[in-house]
Amino acid sequence: MKILVIEDERDMLENIQQTLEKEGFVVEGVSTYRQAMEKIGVYEYDCILLDISLPDGNGLEVLQELKKQGLSDGVIIVSAKNSLDDKLEGLNLGADDYLPKPFHMAELNARVKAVIRRRKMSGANLLELGNVKMDMDNRTASVEANLLDLNRKEFDILMYLGTNKDRLVSKSALAEHVWGDYIDQADNFEFIYSQIKNLRKKLKSSGADLEIKAVYGIGYKLLAG
Repeated sequence: MKILVIEDERDMLENIQQTLEKEGFVVEGVSTYRQAMEKIGVYEYDCILLDISLPDGNGLEVLQELKKQGLSDGVIIVSAKNSLDDKLEGLNLGADDYLPKPFHMAELNARVKAVIRRRKMSGANLLELGNVKMDMDNRTASVEANLLDLNRKEFDILMYLGTNKDRLVSKSALAEHVWGDYIDQADNFEFIYSQIKNLRKKLKSSGADLEIKAVYGIGYKLLAG
């Protein structure tokens, strides 16, 4: 799961990034309106944490652009501006939640997971795919109550493919979503091939009725038997 943090306070930005990365999220951070617009123009996120007061613009304008483009990224406004007007405007523009500063990181983490559950998993903690169950909060996957021994990236790949079940996911989209935007610097996708190969083996040996189908030259599609 991938998160964008738009926050102009450097210490706050780093604290949020570190907290969410410990929870297993891929986290990217920016501190200006311009950088935020560049990110949302190129990448897709499961959740965006948005500060209203940015040095070169208003965070609500980022929300307006998301709405204009019809993007489905979940948005939580995280701001010291705790006026009712700001909160109502943000929610009316399509924000999923509003968290005023100061706040506890544990609450932020819970809000992020709640938004992702609502957006990606119809509000449930578990994603069920055939005889496979995935627990987003605990980052575990099981086949008929038997836990799968997945590393972090294997879980992320399975979750991303699972939330896009029966859809063709390009290699570049999968890589960028699981590894972050620095993946643009990679020369090839060999690291994805090895992770997919290991994931397929683990699914097969566990009796999972899931198939990760490769579409040559394009990407992958997860099919449930």
